[in-house]
Amino acid sequence: MAMRRGGKIPKEVMAVFEKYMKNNVRNLKKEQAIDLFEKEFDLDREQGEAMFKTFDKDMNGVMSIWEFQQFYMCMGDHAQEVVNKFKELDADGSGKLDADEAKEGLKTLKTATGRNLEEKEIDFFLKSSVGDDGQIDLGAFTNLLYTLKLYKAPAPKK
Repeated sequence: MAMRRGGKIPKEVMAVFEKYMKNNVRNLKKEQAIDLFEKEFDLDREQGEAMFKTFDKDMNGVMSIWEFQQFYMCMGDHAQEVVNKFKELDADGSGKLDADEAKEGLKTLKTATGRNLEEKEIDFFLKSSVGDDGQIDLGAFTNLLYTLKLYKAPAPKK
């Protein structure tokens, strides 16, 4: 039985998602979701796959409207900014950040209140974002920036 989440989906989230829905089903198969990430957020295939993997929270191979809303709240209108920052930090061009790349990058970022992150904050966030391979992919990086409140998702339009 699917868990129903409360609250209304913001119009702008629905508007993007509905372009890719089939037969009024509020789920996107992996290919549809990656297509959405590529076309609507200007991500490449690898980046789209990383986002799908990160935001398919129940790992069922389907992106629900609720999972997409989580992605949208993290990325909002900042998709290209986040991707560009990720690429900038990815010094070796591997498509993932190793601990050193991520640490150096986080030292240069400021929080929403304009302060730099403290060393202990950086260490904590790195530990919570690193995958099994010891690397941080774009999806984990997006979640990390959202957790750090470095980017504010757009407020829902009334």
